[in-house]
Amino acid sequence: MTPAISIIMPCYNAAAHLPTSVGSVLAQTFPDWELIAVDDGSGDATLAWLQAQTDPRIRSLAQSNQGVSAARNTGLAAARGQYVAFLDADDTWAERFLEKMQAALQHRPDAVLAYCGWQNLGLPGGRGEPFVPPDYETPDKAKTLFAGCRWPIHAALVRREAVLAADGFDPTLKNAEDYALWLQVATCAPIVRVPEVLAFYHFHGNGQASADHASAALQHWHAQRNYLVAHSAFRAALSHTDRRTLTVGELLQRGYACYWQRDLPAARQIFRTVMKQGYGTLTDWKYMLPAWLPESWHRRLIGLRDRNT
Repeated sequence: MTPAISIIMPCYNAAAHLPTSVGSVLAQTFPDWELIAVDDGSGDATLAWLQAQTDPRIRSLAQSNQGVSAARNTGLAAARGQYVAFLDADDTWAERFLEKMQAALQHRPDAVLAYCGWQNLGLPGGRGEPFVPPDYETPDKAKTLFAGCRWPIHAALVRREAVLAADGFDPTLKNAEDYALWLQVATCAPIVRVPEVLAFYHFHGNGQASADHASAALQHWHAQRNYLVAHSAFRAALSHTDRRTLTVGELLQRGYACYWQRDLPAARQIFRTVMKQGYGTLTDWKYMLPAWLPESWHRRLIGLRDRNT
């Protein structure tokens, strides 16, 4: 029987997290799914754990290590469902995630994607309040989505044909790969909001892709530039100022975020890229120019500035 929903889970050295993430799939109130778990060349017991599962809805595939985008594309090639959901091996869903997301798309046959609220778990300092995003189906939808990824990858359910029409994930991207796909899918057809927190992102250490702030910022910028090249009508609809603000201006803001968090290696890499684009005010350049100095000198300047203020 062909399942209604194909769940694609890329796995890399994820054995410690699989009981929780796969457990949240097994707990779904909507039972008509298949889970395609793709082991991406793990060095731990990930593949053995997957192969030991007895639920016939769980299928495991294995490949050499090629990255998360390639692993998801491998899963897409094997998927049979009308709808596709993506769940990373260390994240989870609420029990009614599939039920409510599938119902939303069934009620809106013109919509290609449903998105919901989410919560970040495991952040220090009491951070991680639940978040329900607004309705993005507005006249400014394309511009809003272009500005940045509006939901994590596991907070969406999408029609498989729409993902295939967008050629899946860009295997050259290890960050912003979901953002690049959602831009292709969600800007050309209606999307629908499910205003509930149904997805959970688990923070558990610096090994996660989201911890590489410079790579995340720069690949987001590259994905934006690729989209502008491929969508000339959208590019023409943006003013020069908007185009610069939404791309290199956003990159600068991410550089500042790294700077104030004292992730100086990431900030320096981002600042140098922004300066090469000739962007920023005189005040911005005052902060950015030391990025060309040796890092130890840069840290001393920051120390002097901090003491003076």
